[in-house]
Amino acid sequence: MAELRNLVVVLGDQLDLDAAAFDGFDAAQDAVWMAEVAEESTHFWSSKPRTAMFLAAMRHFARALRAAGRPLHYMLLDDPANRCSLQAQLESDIERLRPAALVMTAPGDWRVLQAIKAAAQALSLPLDLREDRHFYCSVREFAAHARGRKSLRMEYFYREMRKRHGVLMGGATGDEPEGGQWNFDTDNRESFSTAGPGAVPPRAAFAPDAITREVIALVEARFATHPGRLDSFAWPVTREQALVSLQRFINERLSLFGRYQDAMWPGEPWLHHSHLAAALNLKLLNPREVVAAAVAAYHAGAAPLPSVEGFVRQILGWREYVRGIYWTRMPDYAGVNALDANENLPAWYWSGATDMACLRDALEQTLSHGYAHHIQRLMVTGLFALMYGVQPQQVHAWYLAVYVDAVEWVELPNTLGMSQYADGGQLASKPYVATGKYIQRMSPHCQGCRYDPTQRTGEAACPFTTLYWDFLMRHETRLAANPRMALQVKNMARLKDADKTAIRARAAAIRRGEIGAEPAASQQTLPDA
Repeated sequence: MAELRNLVVVLGDQLDLDAAAFDGFDAAQDAVWMAEVAEESTHFWSSKPRTAMFLAAMRHFARALRAAGRPLHYMLLDDPANRCSLQAQLESDIERLRPAALVMTAPGDWRVLQAIKAAAQALSLPLDLREDRHFYCSVREFAAHARGRKSLRMEYFYREMRKRHGVLMGGATGDEPEGGQWNFDTDNRESFSTAGPGAVPPRAAFAPDAITREVIALVEARFATHPGRLDSFAWPVTREQALVSLQRFINERLSLFGRYQDAMWPGEPWLHHSHLAAALNLKLLNPREVVAAAVAAYHAGAAPLPSVEGFVRQILGWREYVRGIYWTRMPDYAGVNALDANENLPAWYWSGATDMACLRDALEQTLSHGYAHHIQRLMVTGLFALMYGVQPQQVHAWYLAVYVDAVEWVELPNTLGMSQYADGGQLASKPYVATGKYIQRMSPHCQGCRYDPTQRTGEAACPFTTLYWDFLMRHETRLAANPRMALQVKNMARLKDADKTAIRARAAAIRRGEIGAEPAASQQTLPDA
């Protein structure tokens, strides 16, 4: 066998033929390495849709590599020689292939980076880690932005990114925000009327081809006990499909995205959202082309500025910001628990077996599609876990497991920082807590629910509302020092002692599983993996 110069390592979320790892690639002396390993579906109890998304996208990318004439060493999940872990498989293949060096685009997961480094070190092999060009801001640039600041806030980072990259900038000198303001968030909080969302464009769905059908069968057999369903799997798993999804969003959904981005409606999982996060995170799409398409739609008069700005902020602002937080705070960030939350995640999060209408709807669609939009994550599933007092690492494990777009660099800060306030305010300026009235305002879920969001105690009291007041009481001292929470704490202090006692008693019953869980759910257990 001819001497192998570079073995280019490609992970399941690095599916880009133009990635930095391929700079200088020579098919005569280099080769690509990819591996499907069970560890990536079992170190957290990965759902069937998430595992299928990764494996199907990887196998299609392998086909693209071969078509491009790049030699490929690819280990299938069901190969008898599969070592089941990334590090073990890489070490085994290095010994067999004997490359002079390893080359790869920097991983997005701290654990995976340590495994790759360990494999290279164990075999005394040089490791060339290259910048991930799928981001506007490098980790070093974010560290420079953060250096010397008493606190970090996404809004200021976002403005800096807009200026640096000339996105939605105007004015006589081009240094003012388009439309005269940086943020149109106040224009983007509408709920649907009582008539509902009306005719929502169908999502961009892709019927599984032979490769994806093979993956679905493998996942059903190999991970039969894992949560989720695959009967409606239709996610884009190729670059070509991802581009179709992008264009469909720009043409059909972007114009109303901003206006209704916080709205919810029972049985309507897709609404006016983009559904592009998984394709972005697997690198089937580049954020620059996504942002450029949205901005072009605004300039063409096809989408209003509030919608376009709100969408751009999610990508150019929030997505880049949480990546910076992740890589400048890890590995300690993974263990944060500022609120000393230590309850177990309710077992019905894995089944949807709850009698709370909003949670049941969000959980059922999550398990069916591996998807829920950001308000369902932050202000339904995340809000309940926060006020219930779930140990934040269990919430993180659940989010990483169930969503097709979940990769740790983006999911962990969003969960621990934004959703659970476990970092004490490093990411968000306050804990996002609310009574059931918020859900009532943004959706009709409460109309068909047995619980009343206006009641905090009594048989009909909404668990969200009960837990809201209980949360304020449990964390009164900490929250009173937060200017954005002071009014809520003052309102809580006005409660009579008898009300406080009744709230604590009902909150305790909720945590015992006596309220909110359907009977079958109380018998379930959390995954062992």
